[in-house]
Amino acid sequence: MKQLRVGVLAGLFAGAGLLSWAAARLWDSFGSLPSVPLAAPIVLAAIAAVLAATALSLRTRLKAQRERRAGAKGVEPLMAARAVVFGQASALVAALVSGAYGGVGVFLLGSLDVPARREQAILAGFSVLAGAAVIAAAFFLERVCRLPEDTDTPHGTGTARA
Repeated sequence: MKQLRVGVLAGLFAGAGLLSWAAARLWDSFGSLPSVPLAAPIVLAAIAAVLAATALSLRTRLKAQRERRAGAKGVEPLMAARAVVFGQASALVAALVSGAYGGVGVFLLGSLDVPARREQAILAGFSVLAGAAVIAAAFFLERVCRLPEDTDTPHGTGTARA
């Protein structure tokens, strides 16, 4: 399984931001711009919380398993792999969504004197922050599920991933 790359996520964010900024300019020239939904930052923050809670739970269980505590509940490798895939997919979608809201927010910065547009710009900003939290939680989850280095290889350079 390949790791998340910051460059890919930044590229998705920038591309979605540029496209949504251009679309917002075009849409605004034809009429009224659609509003940023109130649920956008809430849903992204909820996804970030779920990813962080999953990472913390798996970290605790893996630590107990490594220390061979009595009654320690193990972690199935397939479950850890599914959690990592969920985190990676969430990070990719969050990069796209927060880039789109970021582009709309940048467009709205030109008209902050209008109260409705100011509120929309604030919601777009919170959406970008919540998207960044999703990405951070996904990186944390990926780090938690990383297997220790494989020292059984001849040169000790192999690494394994869940």
